[in-house]
Amino acid sequence: MPIPLKTGEVLRQRYRIQERIGQGGMGNIYLADDMRLEGRKCALKEVEHDRNLPEKVFQEAREQFLREATVLARLDHPNLPKVSDFFSIGERDYLVMDFVPGKDLRTMILDARSRGIFLNEADVLDWVSQLADALTYMHRQTPPIVHRDIKPSNLKITPDGLLKLVDFGLVKVLAPDEETITIIQGQGTLLYTPLEQYGGSENHTDVRSDIYAFGATLHHLLTCQPPIDARQRFLHPENHVLPRRINPSISIRTEKAIQWAMELHPDQRPDSIETFRQYLFGTKDLPTRPMTRPVRGRTLDALLSPPESFLFGISAILLLLSLIATFGR
Repeated sequence: MPIPLKTGEVLRQRYRIQERIGQGGMGNIYLADDMRLEGRKCALKEVEHDRNLPEKVFQEAREQFLREATVLARLDHPNLPKVSDFFSIGERDYLVMDFVPGKDLRTMILDARSRGIFLNEADVLDWVSQLADALTYMHRQTPPIVHRDIKPSNLKITPDGLLKLVDFGLVKVLAPDEETITIIQGQGTLLYTPLEQYGGSENHTDVRSDIYAFGATLHHLLTCQPPIDARQRFLHPENHVLPRRINPSISIRTEKAIQWAMELHPDQRPDSIETFRQYLFGTKDLPTRPMTRPVRGRTLDALLSPPESFLFGISAILLLLSLIATFGR
């Protein structure tokens, strides 16, 4: 763990460190004053690469940071903090972005849980609609940009109700035919990470990895309980609890959307954030192909998709007619 910067320390004769507001295995996040623009506060993301890496890999990691920082600095979207600068000092790299005031959604979940209530579904859907806007924008870049660490603590609601996706720590630029090193080596946060993001290779992740994390985040927001991680679901599918078993007020469509996004195999998830959003908000139906086998204990209305409901109804009618004919003889 790198030694943290001190309060009052000035970087590049411009950024005065105010306090540390976050930390991780590869660096810290600081709140800083921009001395060039009076009154502006910014967040400094610090990255210190593993010094045990071979020299060639270490240099590749730093070059990757510079490439990705350049891409992030070009992004301009209301639901993303603006990246305004990046630089290196010694062994450490820094990404400078707007500081976003407000509460993160993990704090709001904990607050609701402490009061024994659930977050309102209409409010949650408003937030995730904004998240969908941000991810659609990122995924449509050339090349596409995958966030790879979507979770409630990385989503902040500003005092005027605007959602911001605040951390680019594990961002991956999907350059074609290129092996990519992420800015921070890691796999995201376990509870929201799809199976393809496990292990040492990053080459199997794509926009559908963000869709899985999106669904897991939505599950957590509406139930105030995180879903079990993907590896445990793969090994013990019977332990996966449907959202409506925890919070019966969740709409059936929203529950099905969550389940679709959280399919273990990426080919069974929506192919884009826009496809997922269209189903979630009622403008698109689920595909007719079979989804993951249901687990025991699901309620009937959560188990049956519209085509299955129709077949179930026909079967029930035929059984009733058969009974009437039998007893009428």
